[in-house]
Amino acid sequence: MSDVELTCDNNNNASGSADSASDTLNPLPTLSRYASHNAHHGMHRGMQDHPALRQRRLSVSSALSHHTSISSAASLASIDRPPSRTSSPEGKLPASKIYHPLSPHVLALLMPASIFGVLARLGIQALVGYDGRSIFPLAWVQVVGCVIMGVGVEIKDPLGQFYGPLYTALTTGFCGSLTTFSGWQLDVFQSWLNVDQGRRDWLRDVIDGLTKSLFTLALSLAAVMFGSHCASILRRRILPPIRVAPPRRIVRYSVSILGVLIYAAAYPAYFRLPAKFRHQATAALLFSFPGTLTRYLLSIYLNPALSLFPLGTFAANMFGTAMIGVFQVLQGLRNPLSPNACAVMQGLEDGYCGCLTTVSTFAVEVMTLEEEKNWFYVVLSWVTAQLLLLVILGPSYWAADVSERTTCIFVS
Repeated sequence: MSDVELTCDNNNNASGSADSASDTLNPLPTLSRYASHNAHHGMHRGMQDHPALRQRRLSVSSALSHHTSISSAASLASIDRPPSRTSSPEGKLPASKIYHPLSPHVLALLMPASIFGVLARLGIQALVGYDGRSIFPLAWVQVVGCVIMGVGVEIKDPLGQFYGPLYTALTTGFCGSLTTFSGWQLDVFQSWLNVDQGRRDWLRDVIDGLTKSLFTLALSLAAVMFGSHCASILRRRILPPIRVAPPRRIVRYSVSILGVLIYAAAYPAYFRLPAKFRHQATAALLFSFPGTLTRYLLSIYLNPALSLFPLGTFAANMFGTAMIGVFQVLQGLRNPLSPNACAVMQGLEDGYCGCLTTVSTFAVEVMTLEEEKNWFYVVLSWVTAQLLLLVILGPSYWAADVSERTTCIFVS
């Protein structure tokens, strides 16, 4: 794959194409520099001075696979978007393969992807949440999601050649819903307070919180790189000889309709299945797509706004962390809510907040943003999230109005 992608300002394409529409939502910078200290300075100046190369920018997948960095956070806005006209290494994608970020096909596939992401997260947590475990359950969730995210970013071009909405479904939908930034931050905050009432002193509480903070970050970043490396091998040895024809029009519309129906089935599942499943899964399924859609829209409109850090992802993660704090307060009231209300609160935590916030996209952004900015982004996100939880949960806990452990009674 080429290290750079041409961002063309030519507006001679058909005005009705999805590509032209996507340009209005793609205010990416037209000039980006290689930020590596090992870059050849002569080549660096030549690329800037050459008029044909002024519009070049480093692609996210290329930055991951070549261990280089991107200087402007606004360039990372492409992570959540479907493959664009500059995604193909062989040349521009034809208009029939380009999808607007808000295309019905893209949004339709986000629905089942959100459902499957939530189910995978809840399933992994149930599988690894046994007594005597060696690692905290959310670590497994973040690693699995980040490995798949690394694979998805690396094979964005082949997915664009086949069917672009699949990329957004895999990365933004499935991986973004599988991993959870708000759950991670709540887990860290509860470690400071020793909510599980383990036999340890305050120093061990601090160590436990730092362990969950540092190891989650390190494992997530390593998992993204591992997934990207595996996918690069896959692309070189398996994908090049394979030429699969893009799905026909009837297949594309059928898949989109099926995606909508899968999400719609979550509503009868909530009411028709036994009530004991509501807090375990079915309530979370109801709120999964709204959370994913909120994050997706924030990413599209806010991520290109700043060059310092991805504002959209940051806003989604902070808003979701604040909301999960509010839901924790409601679940810990001295006078418990009704079982149905408790199930809804749990569904909002696991479904809406879990899908609204993401570690997978966060990890890719940290890995590809240049060094000074990526550490600022990490520290800002972690500190802000912990302060939000402190402001929301702290006064309720210390005033003894809310229990540190949930008082909800679920239907069993």
